[in-house]
Amino acid sequence: MIDLAIYIPACFAINLAFGPNNLLAMTHGTQAGTGFALRAGMGRILAFAPMIAISAIGLGVILSASAMVFTAVKIFGAAYLVWLGVALLRSSASADISELAPRPLEFRSAFRSEMLVAFGNPKAILVFAAFFPQFVVVENYTQSYLILGSLFLLMEIAALLIYAGIGRFAARAASRRLHWFQRASGFGMIAFGLLLLFTPKPGNQGLAV
Repeated sequence: MIDLAIYIPACFAINLAFGPNNLLAMTHGTQAGTGFALRAGMGRILAFAPMIAISAIGLGVILSASAMVFTAVKIFGAAYLVWLGVALLRSSASADISELAPRPLEFRSAFRSEMLVAFGNPKAILVFAAFFPQFVVVENYTQSYLILGSLFLLMEIAALLIYAGIGRFAARAASRRLHWFQRASGFGMIAFGLLLLFTPKPGNQGLAV
């Protein structure tokens, strides 16, 4: 039997960890509102779902063991985060800070960003490969992994809403300083990209998604 009393709070702590996807949700919440950030965040969910399935069949072990595969995914993810950060910095220069209304965003672009940030982070699949097996019921492997993965995704949506709500609150509380928040988000994305680039191939470290 899955020990949900331990799994749920431990897993939600992982979901709430401040990482690039949660920063992106906060940025989208600031620029376009909580509803938009939630819809765009489904790109992250669609990325994490197959990653959970892949970890269930062992690619998490391969990613942990293969320096070449890990490095390739890490470089892609780092490059995309830096590119996204630079794009945020550029857009902040032209942002209209005199308006309280949310800044319009293209949904397709925001959705794609959430998905690519999730796919480009090899640490996410290592979380699934290292964390989930501690709670899997070996005698009922498939069903228990499905339950664990489904709960993770539900709590990821909850975390997404929390960060988007924080961003929206910040937009209302400091509407004339949104360009500073956007710049901070840009620098944050670049910092996450550089940190990801120089992160060693982990074995059992705690990882933020």
